[in-house]
Amino acid sequence: MVERNDARPGLLMHGFGASGEQVAGVFRSAQNAAAALPGASIEIVIQGASVTGLAVDGGLSGPVREVLQRGIAVLACENSLRSAALDHDSLLPGVGTVPSAVVHLAQRQWQNWAYVRL
Repeated sequence: MVERNDARPGLLMHGFGASGEQVAGVFRSAQNAAAALPGASIEIVIQGASVTGLAVDGGLSGPVREVLQRGIAVLACENSLRSAALDHDSLLPGVGTVPSAVVHLAQRQWQNWAYVRL
């Protein structure tokens, strides 16, 4: 699990889809949330086949770079990566992983993070 060392409010954004294009809106929404919620911790968790968009040649390099520059964490589900025949080394720089998106989502909600699925 990705640990957080402070008491800032957290927003967990869950992207799930068949392609990277289907989750592109998550990155725009995260930018908007960061502007409207200064000081909040924000994580984007991508699950399903859409993790392919987080690969170096996956088509989401611009949106990923922009959210990372704002301090928004981008996390790929390792189970989904395995299903897509990808590994951590094939991901864009700065993209992290969680072993299981479902478990990470549950743990964050138990820590009182707000949850949004897009």
